[in-house]
Amino acid sequence: MKKQLLALAATALAFGAMLPAAAQAEGERFVLISHAPDSDSWWNTIKNAINVAGDQMDVEVEYRNPASGDLADMARIVQQATASNPDGIIVTIADYDVLSGPVADAVAKGIPVITINSGTEEQSKQLGAMMHIGQPEYTAGKLAGERAKKESGAESFVCVNHYITNPASVERCQGFADGLGVELGDQMIDSGMDPSEVKSKVMAYLNAHPDTGAILTLGPNSAEPTLAALDEMGQSGEVYFGTFDLSTAIADAIKAGTINFAIDQQPYLQGYLPVVLLTNYARYGVMPSNSINSGPGFTTKDNIELVEKYAGQYR
Repeated sequence: MKKQLLALAATALAFGAMLPAAAQAEGERFVLISHAPDSDSWWNTIKNAINVAGDQMDVEVEYRNPASGDLADMARIVQQATASNPDGIIVTIADYDVLSGPVADAVAKGIPVITINSGTEEQSKQLGAMMHIGQPEYTAGKLAGERAKKESGAESFVCVNHYITNPASVERCQGFADGLGVELGDQMIDSGMDPSEVKSKVMAYLNAHPDTGAILTLGPNSAEPTLAALDEMGQSGEVYFGTFDLSTAIADAIKAGTINFAIDQQPYLQGYLPVVLLTNYARYGVMPSNSINSGPGFTTKDNIELVEKYAGQYR
């Protein structure tokens, strides 16, 4: 009997010693593909997020993007990533028509895909992705417009669109117009991303439309040159000003009262969560059944102290 107990104990010990091995890292490799050009600093938060998640999960995460923001190049990058047979792909739906083929091909090949940031939950489902993690852009814009109308009574605005080839950016502007209860019309300008060009186009618009009641910018690339334009025109703090996303300069402007609010879509979650979820799916086959809204949330003078020290890294 004693020998039998010892044998059973030895077997149990051996079996128990084997269990953790199944939960150890398998060297998974994931690829995150964004539409952002190299010049777009907003994506630094997502880059930081995938590095943190990669270290925590003990996996490799590659960040790839079209250097100039060209979506045809992005589509080719998706195809290249698919051909490399990663354990998962994380991708933005910057333009459904351009990217639907390459993303659907990745899904058809059996590669788990999570979409983030641009695009909608419905588009993500149509592509066969496992989920979408991001901010419903039209809703965010509409809530911003409703807030601006309530706080300023604005009946006209300018939406400074620095990435007009991304349909999600237009949804933000359209939502803002609907929130104000006005037509979008020509109140959206294609500013480009060059800071001096953004600044000059904003100044030209405001000079031509001196009764502009509100300004909406879609991120640091348009917000910061717009701040410079208002300062040069002597109008800082005189026009109701909302923006998407955060940066150190945006946080400073909120504290100074030059920007009334920033919409935080929590990009850190858009980079961090897909890596964690895909790792758990690769190892254990578990995945949440619903998509995740990472935003919108409003950052104002009332709560800026809670988030400004993390801007550009975690916020």
